[in-house]
Amino acid sequence: MTTDIKTALAEARALLQAKNIEHPRLEAEILLAHVLNCSRASLYARADLILDPVQVQGYQSCLDRRIEGIPTAYILGKKEFMGLDFKVSPAVLIPRPDTELMVERAIHLAKQVQRPVMADVGTGSGAIAISTAHFVPQLEVLAVDISPEALELAQENAVTHRVKRRVKFLQSNLLEQLIKTRPPKSLDLITANLPYIPSGDMAGLAKEVQREPKLALDGGPDGLDLYRQLIPQARQLLKAGGHLLIEIGPGQGDGALALFEQPHWQAKLYRDLGDRERLVVAGLTGPARPPGPRNR
Repeated sequence: MTTDIKTALAEARALLQAKNIEHPRLEAEILLAHVLNCSRASLYARADLILDPVQVQGYQSCLDRRIEGIPTAYILGKKEFMGLDFKVSPAVLIPRPDTELMVERAIHLAKQVQRPVMADVGTGSGAIAISTAHFVPQLEVLAVDISPEALELAQENAVTHRVKRRVKFLQSNLLEQLIKTRPPKSLDLITANLPYIPSGDMAGLAKEVQREPKLALDGGPDGLDLYRQLIPQARQLLKAGGHLLIEIGPGQGDGALALFEQPHWQAKLYRDLGDRERLVVAGLTGPARPPGPRNR
């Protein structure tokens, strides 16, 4: 049986729609472009091209996996974040566009310091650590994760994006190893996209989200358990005037802000493009640091 690109896309779109996959046309295009190693736009420029049996089989395999609930990023083995492609696997959480808000704030804050040092907690694929380092050439990053599989993948991504010399990876439960190996008050920034989904909400997650590591999703009864552990650790390592950035979920803003004890912290809540509570940036109070270089 032979089929062309146009027909294959139409059949795939109908199949995905029947299985209640969101954005069936987009998913059909992304998966076929992956199989053919081309751009989505070129699919329509070559709509009459006949697929060979190997390509048909490969496309069907991708569609079958998607219908089973395997996330598209795991099928492709990569995910775009901050304009960069990151290798991903079932060992790590898939980077989300909402997390770009954290990176944008981290970039802004890092550029205010002459030689900034940042820790990224629960680095996963390294998306936050690596993209921040990519956009702030003077930045040094210490990226930690409890998972050795995640750290191995993140190191590959650091090599790909040419920041290997400035991003160091360390296995650690939160900041425990950094507290043991670094001087106190030696960090300018700490970013943390830790598990923040309340345990009671785990069963209701979309099928494809449940394919991601539970360790990277379940945040305890109210979703904030790990942040309760992290904040006292961060206070030991941050310089006066340094910042801790944590990602949260909708409805967790008040609870997250309450974790930052005054007068030690000054915390601010940020919303994402969908107007959902998404990020808390907390500054550790104390004497002001020397200003960074001025723009000329």
